[in-house]
Amino acid sequence: MVNIRAIIPVAGVGSRLRPHTYTLPKVLLNVAGKPIIGHIMDKITSEGIEKATFIVGYLGEMVEKFIRDNYKIQCDFIYQEERKGLGHAVHMAKETFGEDELLIILGDTIFDVDLRSMLSSKSSALGVKKVSDPRRFGVAVVQNGTITKLVEKPETQISNLAIVGLYYIKNSKLLEKCLDKLISTRTLTKGEYQLTDALELMIQSGEKFEPFNVEGWYDCGKPETLLATNHHLLKVQNNFNEIPGVQVIPPVYISPKSKISNSIIGPYSTINDGAEISNSIIKNSIIGYKAIVENSLLHDSIIGNNSIIKGQYKKLNTGDSSELEFY
Repeated sequence: MVNIRAIIPVAGVGSRLRPHTYTLPKVLLNVAGKPIIGHIMDKITSEGIEKATFIVGYLGEMVEKFIRDNYKIQCDFIYQEERKGLGHAVHMAKETFGEDELLIILGDTIFDVDLRSMLSSKSSALGVKKVSDPRRFGVAVVQNGTITKLVEKPETQISNLAIVGLYYIKNSKLLEKCLDKLISTRTLTKGEYQLTDALELMIQSGEKFEPFNVEGWYDCGKPETLLATNHHLLKVQNNFNEIPGVQVIPPVYISPKSKISNSIIGPYSTINDGAEISNSIIKNSIIGYKAIVENSLLHDSIIGNNSIIKGQYKKLNTGDSSELEFY
């Protein structure tokens, strides 16, 4: 069996998800009942991948603790002090490549994809999806089923196939060589070392890449996209038990370790471990670990861990340990 190592960059500070990411790394934010990185780890371990390298930064010790506490996998943690782009992050992990093939997967994006099919490709493969505005992404030019060119954030449209952050690399030694060249020649695009540029060097060196269509690509980088991802995941994995005195409108995720009374929950709501909810209506929202919500009407809201919300309101985005009371 071919040895495959997952490379998972998780060093971002998640500035667009503040205030939540002041106290929690972005990849540990809960969506549909588990942290973002938990969904990714469940996916790769279910395919038999037993080795992973994490490139960590801000609050990285929390990521390491979560992985070590919850997954029996051979793992390495590389600290990225300066964030200089995805190419730089993967380059930092090169000492762990060995002879393994690589599955590079972004730690803040959830994919609904058949990984087994991608990993059975006879050549390297890149996850792609058609988008209306490709200028915000790295894009792939495809001819006769083969990727012939990669360009990071092109000014003019040369393709509408965006690279979605899922990369299967069969020749890790060549990737290492191309990343070394990128760094040594200080080849920057948009002020950063781009993995797309290193992959383009691989193509120029003769490496064959196939496109792999990814329809289920769910970003978790902003409050609205986090809620949208929560919405999708709940729709496909609805999970709850009936609760006396509580009206549940599926799909929802309600932790069996939460306490809920005289309330309406759902649709599209996640209630995490230890949350206590009473006399409230909650829809399309994520309620954090040990949060308390009383006498409230919440929708399109993200309530941080250990927050206390009391009183009527409609839409909130609170960080951990916030306390709000409305009378």
